[in-house]
Amino acid sequence: MQEKLSSEVLKKFDDVRANYFEILENISRAAEKADRSADDITFLAATKTVEPAVINYAVSLGLKYIGENKVQELLSKYDEYDLANCDLQFIGHLQSNKVRQIIDKVSLIQSVDSFKLANEISKQSIKNNITSNILIEVNIGREQNKSGVMKEELDELIEKISHLDNIKIKGLMTVPPICENKIEVCKFFDEMYKIFIDISAKTLDNVSMDYLSMGMSDDYEQAIISGANMVRIGSRLFGSRIYR
Repeated sequence: MQEKLSSEVLKKFDDVRANYFEILENISRAAEKADRSADDITFLAATKTVEPAVINYAVSLGLKYIGENKVQELLSKYDEYDLANCDLQFIGHLQSNKVRQIIDKVSLIQSVDSFKLANEISKQSIKNNITSNILIEVNIGREQNKSGVMKEELDELIEKISHLDNIKIKGLMTVPPICENKIEVCKFFDEMYKIFIDISAKTLDNVSMDYLSMGMSDDYEQAIISGANMVRIGSRLFGSRIYR
């Protein structure tokens, strides 16, 4: 069984290596189309269901950022991540009662969409004597089955969170609706970029628009062209996965 597992992992290594460098080329090409540098784009690997050995192999290739979607999975894999060479973030929906479990383990929480959640992050950060960085998640497609704040409520939420202690807003994050073509998805990306620029022009304490996190495996190139400077890529790097 161990030999079979090792063989499967080695095959994944080969696939991940090929995929990793292809993604880098695609990021570079998309950045060039937008008159930007590939160095300006943060490539974060979404590591849901991926074995630590495979994650760490991607890190050995040069991957610097990884993100988990679920608290329990992050905790179960935490001791095996190569955190000396990569940065761990939380990119999934986060319940307030689970904040304390990850607050001292991640550098950025990308999915804050309510004052309640932000307030708990602030409280737990104070307890741990740290300052937590967050992104505000925007429901740009106004989808009822997705988390995220509506764009007309965004300014008020940012203003309220900016007054909390031990927390800093570092930008915005979104997951657009599934679209039939690139033109449709780009409309959402362009709208997010406009919101991002508008907020960037304001001066608020504890708020800096450093990151616009949008674009995943199927649309990261379009997102970069539209202004994203962080993309979250999973299946294009690690292959299709079975979600439980």
